[in-house]
Amino acid sequence: MSGALKALALGCLDEMKAEETVEIDLVGKTSLADTMIIASGRSQRHVGSIADKIIQEMKNQGFGNARVEGLPACDWVLIDAGDVLVHIFRPEVRGFYNLEKIWGADRPTGALLAG
Repeated sequence: MSGALKALALGCLDEMKAEETVEIDLVGKTSLADTMIIASGRSQRHVGSIADKIIQEMKNQGFGNARVEGLPACDWVLIDAGDVLVHIFRPEVRGFYNLEKIWGADRPTGALLAG
């Protein structure tokens, strides 16, 4: 199911002209989700429109209701669909949080050593 959900989200992002879309594989890094998708919208209105499209398509295709945060302000919208997390940012906000660095390939793996 997560493959179809991921494809749906990526398709909506492409259709809505989201910018700088990045997909991060979270398998083995966290139990929160299997995939994190990060994208940018050009404005608050664009971010909101992209989020609305993804949420509506998830409902239309039977994926149920995702948990959504940030829609009123639309600086950063999080769509939590279980196995897939979608973050849609305005570019300035995306740069501030820099989730790619936190969750990306250069993130260290392994247990934290007790000090």
